[in-house]
Amino acid sequence: MATVVADHSGAVKSTIDGLIGNTPLIRLARLDAAVPGVALYGKAEWLNPGGSVKDRAALAMIRDGERNGLLTRQKTLLDATSGNTGIAYAMLGASRGYRVRLCLPSNANEERKRILAIYGAELVLTDPAEGSDGAILAARAIYEQDPERYFYPDQYNNPNNWMAHYETTGPEIWSQTGGEITHFVAALGTTGTFTGAGRRLRELNPRIRLVSVEPDGPFHGLEGMKHLESAIVPGIFDPKLADERIGVSTERAYVMARRLARDEGLFVGVSSAAAVVACLDLAERVGKGVIVTVLADGGLRYLSERFWFVGDEVPR
Repeated sequence: MATVVADHSGAVKSTIDGLIGNTPLIRLARLDAAVPGVALYGKAEWLNPGGSVKDRAALAMIRDGERNGLLTRQKTLLDATSGNTGIAYAMLGASRGYRVRLCLPSNANEERKRILAIYGAELVLTDPAEGSDGAILAARAIYEQDPERYFYPDQYNNPNNWMAHYETTGPEIWSQTGGEITHFVAALGTTGTFTGAGRRLRELNPRIRLVSVEPDGPFHGLEGMKHLESAIVPGIFDPKLADERIGVSTERAYVMARRLARDEGLFVGVSSAAAVVACLDLAERVGKGVIVTVLADGGLRYLSERFWFVGDEVPR
């Protein structure tokens, strides 16, 4: 439900903050039909106002900075991003009147760069060969040179990242499934979604299985995801939390992204598709249950990627 406030004229209007969260849970009925004992659901996070699950964490980190006096109009919000958290920062910064400066790998797709520019964010483009790790190192260096100038939430190490999902995403999933969820599956990037929602769901029912999803190798095309064995591990990551880890190839995620569009009418991004691949692998093994995953963002911000267009037939 949107937050509403009255302006000086008495008119009621929504605020962006109030539009974040409470996203619907969608049954992937055509996909789970192949495994009759399994109900597969995706949480439609692209319906947040900034277009991704990262709106939740960005809002929590900004609110914490404001409460503690670390974020003021005199400071610039600085962080590293692969795109989605940066877009959330830029959107919320624009709505609150903050300057935003973001370190981003230069090979991030054009859609994300254009969205960030539209919101007015300043971009510092980093070495594409270093991926998100290069952006992290660049942001740290900029902050260390002039810490008084910046508010540096450091999304990879900020506990408000995972707490946003502990307080919102996890309880929403529990309520939307009537407590019947048996497996929670989420892709790892900053690891905040998996850590926060997973912790909350485990508290609600210790028998829920928590499954993390990563690229199957260090060289991959799954934007926003991390192969933790070869990357800087986020400080908020809890290596003991997952009951199981599933590796997904770039190729399988690309195929699933096309399949979700054509078979389910869901135009989602590649990390969402990778998570669904893992869900189907899991479903075939367990044979029954209620599996929920997070569809982190929509496909529109990947529209220029060539993998969408591979001919009329979609590989299964």
